[in-house]
Amino acid sequence: MTDKLVLNQISKYYQDGLEQIEVLKNLSLTVKEGEFVAIVGPSGAGKSTFLSIAGALLSPSEGEVRIGNVSLNSLNQKQWTNLRLNSIGFIFQGGNLIPYLTVLDQLLLLPKLSGSKDEHKQRALDLLTDLGLKHRLNQYPDKLSGGEKQRVAIARALMNDPDIILADEPTASLDSQRGYQVVEMIAKEVHKNNKAAVMVTHDERVLELVDRVLRIEDGQLYPV
Repeated sequence: MTDKLVLNQISKYYQDGLEQIEVLKNLSLTVKEGEFVAIVGPSGAGKSTFLSIAGALLSPSEGEVRIGNVSLNSLNQKQWTNLRLNSIGFIFQGGNLIPYLTVLDQLLLLPKLSGSKDEHKQRALDLLTDLGLKHRLNQYPDKLSGGEKQRVAIARALMNDPDIILADEPTASLDSQRGYQVVEMIAKEVHKNNKAAVMVTHDERVLELVDRVLRIEDGQLYPV
């Protein structure tokens, strides 16, 4: 199987006065096509930093990230942006919805940003219907519940048919049934269309849906 996401000997550290704070320490991970990986671990263990580096939002201090056959070390900032728009789907814990866009327009913005000329409205409608949001198409974020905002964020992450899906606590604002359905939907997308996904989670109820579980602690990954 093809490697979709490779992190090779990644370290991330910050300077705090005279002290160097190391968040990630020589961390390596390979996620293949059709593989769904969950990462668990305590708060402050480096999960969010790890996801930001994997998704080309943050540069590592040392090491290499590869998306497919492309090394991020060889790209400039504009190319990083294009890669994020076309190859990576992010599901943020807080939703990160744009307050002045309706639910439908949240999804339709992504194809516009990536320069796509295709008609994407039907895909957006299908995703929102699958996530139980068809009746919320014309609502703004301030009229949505926390769970509805999270489901919009998930639909938006899938909108551009990304090769890699990165999810930061995707079930945090959902009840157990809806949370399970959402992770099940991600798993189905990964397995059916040979994508790769990494999910950071504290929700042990959904771990049975993933292919591999790793624990991050003290900036390093360990098998569970």
